[in-house]
Amino acid sequence: MCGIIGVAGKTEAVPVLLDGLEKLEYRGYDSAGIAVISKEGKLQVKKSKGRLCVLRERLRDENAPDGMIGIGHTRWATHGEPNDANAHPHLGQQGKIAVVHNGIIENYMEIKKSLLRKGITFCSDTDTEVVVQLLEYYYEKCKNLMDAVYAVLGRIKGAYAMGILCCDYPGQMIAVRQDAPLLIGCGKLGSYLASDVTALLAHTRTVAYMEDGEVAVLTPDSVQFFDRDRSPIEKETHTIKWDVAAAEKGGYSHFMLKEIMEQPEAIRKTVSPRIAGGEICLEELEAAPELIKTVCKIYIVACGSAYHVGMIGKYALEKLLRLPVEACLASEFRYSEPLLDEHTLVIVISQSGETLDSMAALREAKKQGAKVLSIVNVMGSSIARESDVVLYTWAGPEIAVATTKAYTTQMVLLFMLGVYMSKQLGHMDHEEYRTLVEEFSQLPDRAAEVLKDPDEYQKAAFGYFNHNSVFFIGRNIDYALGLEGSLKLKEISYIHSESYAAGELKHGTISLIEPGTLVVALATYAPLIEKSVSNIVEVKARGADVIALSTGETADKIKGQVSQLFVVPKVHPLLQPVLGVIPLQLFAYYVALNRGCDIDKPRNLAKSVTVE
Repeated sequence: MCGIIGVAGKTEAVPVLLDGLEKLEYRGYDSAGIAVISKEGKLQVKKSKGRLCVLRERLRDENAPDGMIGIGHTRWATHGEPNDANAHPHLGQQGKIAVVHNGIIENYMEIKKSLLRKGITFCSDTDTEVVVQLLEYYYEKCKNLMDAVYAVLGRIKGAYAMGILCCDYPGQMIAVRQDAPLLIGCGKLGSYLASDVTALLAHTRTVAYMEDGEVAVLTPDSVQFFDRDRSPIEKETHTIKWDVAAAEKGGYSHFMLKEIMEQPEAIRKTVSPRIAGGEICLEELEAAPELIKTVCKIYIVACGSAYHVGMIGKYALEKLLRLPVEACLASEFRYSEPLLDEHTLVIVISQSGETLDSMAALREAKKQGAKVLSIVNVMGSSIARESDVVLYTWAGPEIAVATTKAYTTQMVLLFMLGVYMSKQLGHMDHEEYRTLVEEFSQLPDRAAEVLKDPDEYQKAAFGYFNHNSVFFIGRNIDYALGLEGSLKLKEISYIHSESYAAGELKHGTISLIEPGTLVVALATYAPLIEKSVSNIVEVKARGADVIALSTGETADKIKGQVSQLFVVPKVHPLLQPVLGVIPLQLFAYYVALNRGCDIDKPRNLAKSVTVE
């Protein structure tokens, strides 16, 4: 969840480290720090609680460390409160070794007790300090850094991506990885390690992705990779093709607003390459036809917003495929003892492709013989590499913690997959298939229509930003859509918000409605519009203020019952949530803006959740 940057370079390290940490701010953090080996061979560590600007000020006041090899880190607290002592990098007792670490060491307390008995003292409450103290302990015994590294890897359990410096080895840096993302960059001015490619784009576009159990040794001129048995290995390199401008704000006040406005183009990038000659073309599946023909049950497994995509996908895929579909939280999936076999298809959805719970669910599915298809945005990510089939959204980099364009493109791609499989299985007639293919092609333009007048949502937000509790209600896919609308509001505005199936109002929820309560009623699903109107009347009768979301087809049935009505173009019912989520994103954005919240970096949240 944190950010790692490291450089073994031919120029001063501090500017590279600070630039990389700035690019990683979007991941969420509460402290930042750097460690650099000076030209005299000494480890220099500077770290501070708070934003990166606090660290920058400290470096200005205390003189930035000099040196060309260093590591940097932005920390999101797991073990120990956010403070200077718990910030990374961490030093060993002798001051010879520094470590930055993403992940969680599960057996850290057992190791810490052992080290305390040996007389080693600790300065922090973190699990990471256990690693560096253990590493230095072994190093003092064997006097060889790589021997010490492998000894530590044999002791620790859990997830980790680490960058390691030793002042006795001033010309190199070591990287290790297990169940947490870490990549290596190779450039003209040095070698780099990072937890996210955005930290490296200013320095190199040539990267290699580390696998579990691998160790890398970086110098300014070379990188060597080793497997868990310490045998040298060759790594394939990849060229990053992102435009650097895609990871910048481009004149927008926030990345979130920029990414909301980018959704028509993101959808186009997802859809256009996959439609040819009036057909949906999924080349990835054409190479594995048995995956479709033999499936008897589908699980959609994901976390957060991606799970909400799965909830909508359950409704859509069951109608399209006439197969049982279950949407599961990845954090619960492997603990629920799911019934899987070779006829089960597990669809894993993850923007980063590194979500730890989703990764663990994927491995559990494969262990039980199920086939795994993943929908991810980041090429070369762990989930993508370990899936039987991977479908990339091609949405481009998403920087804001609150997902927008990744969510919509995941949903579109899941729908395309459903329509493709439905045709392959003979469940869809030619006319409906032709209509859907055409509507997929028109979807970017329909999304652009919704974004034409954002002032409508800004004005509505101004009228309701001071509410402390908001309820979203809807039926069928509108209920699933409400889950995402509610999450968007709560995660960036800090307003308490919940989403309920509208049919459940009478079973307890309606007791929470009192005069002035804000209810967002979603009514885009035409077959249940009359029931949705009845639910609106119910909450309005108890004094609720109601904002409704509808289509042009059903707006007339609703507008007389609500205080505010958002209207989106009518499209095929399957695709309606793609347009319906956009007003909810904009409403949440403008509410948070009116409340003065840090929209791109909401408190306590991180972009990529790589701990359990």
